[in-house]
Amino acid sequence: MNESFQRRLDKELNRLREDNRFRQTRLYRECRLDLSSNDYFQLRYHPAVQEAVLRATRQQGTGSGASPLLSGFHESHERLLRGLMEWKQKPAGMLFNTGFMANQALLTHLPQKNDLVLADRLVHHSMAQALGRGSFRFMRYPHLDLDRLEELLDNHHKEYDTVFVVTESVFSMDGDFPNLGRLAELRTHYGFVLILDEAHGTGVYGPTGAGLAQEAGILDQVDILVGTLGKALASMGAYVLTHSQTIVDYLTNMAGEYIFSTFLPPAQAECALEAMRILQNAAEERSALRERSIWFRERLHDCGFSVPGLDSPIIPIILGESAEAVRVRDRFWDQRILVGAVRPPTVPQGTARLRLSLHSRVTERELEEVLTLLNEFRKI
Repeated sequence: MNESFQRRLDKELNRLREDNRFRQTRLYRECRLDLSSNDYFQLRYHPAVQEAVLRATRQQGTGSGASPLLSGFHESHERLLRGLMEWKQKPAGMLFNTGFMANQALLTHLPQKNDLVLADRLVHHSMAQALGRGSFRFMRYPHLDLDRLEELLDNHHKEYDTVFVVTESVFSMDGDFPNLGRLAELRTHYGFVLILDEAHGTGVYGPTGAGLAQEAGILDQVDILVGTLGKALASMGAYVLTHSQTIVDYLTNMAGEYIFSTFLPPAQAECALEAMRILQNAAEERSALRERSIWFRERLHDCGFSVPGLDSPIIPIILGESAEAVRVRDRFWDQRILVGAVRPPTVPQGTARLRLSLHSRVTERELEEVLTLLNEFRKI
């Protein structure tokens, strides 16, 4: 290996270590309480979901065998796609291997030279990374600040061929969300293309779990809906749903993220499909998860922690410095409790945090223990 190249890499890695931002893959054995995963209803352990995976594997094999444009698109993919389109009330759609690939495909290929993309400042990295790659212009508005978004729209919407507005429904690091009703009103007035990422809203919100857009009653006003299969749907992969078959045809022909990769295994499609069926009839579980999220946020507030009074299961506990977030995370793991330490650049400088992700199986007793330990660890 070229020594100067190796030294260059080591220098950058050492800088990350000094800043307490060095990351590595770890195997967490003997975990007794997991508050880090996005499987909000623990459906990856559900017998019906596991059986669907086994059945599909026996019938269709362990992998798809090819890219979707060759022979990699199987009956399971077709069934899942139709199920998603019906659930989310969109007549056209396509699947991707990951949510990252789906967002990259959307924002790399749809906006063109004389277009403008307006994105919430805290959109996921899969979106943010794509913003600087195209020939279009982009601007970031302050997080959830729809007044500022309206100002930008008012000032610029006539200068461009097409304006896109990009946001998440439930934000992955803060668990908060925009006023989707007002966002829909702005869309009606200014005529922009609304791209909404429902990765963390799916399963948790809406009468049938179709997401925050369903709960807000604006599904028909979302032009492009993107989401993942790897969270509440307990699988892997992603989807893009829209009212326009033209958009699907365009991405099918232009998006290398879709064209040049072996497709996700059929068993993962069946996994997501079975999980979707369960979630559609999980109103009680949805309500219980949100009520528990509200309760735990109130308990945290009572103990002096500043957390938003929301009902999403993503709960950030801001500790400030990266070293402190890592220290408290490691203390929790000493008790075999798994929580996430999220540090810059994933979150803004000075907002390193524990990211707690509640799920439907966690009990009040377990959360009271977490609260007791949190109070103990922050005093040390």
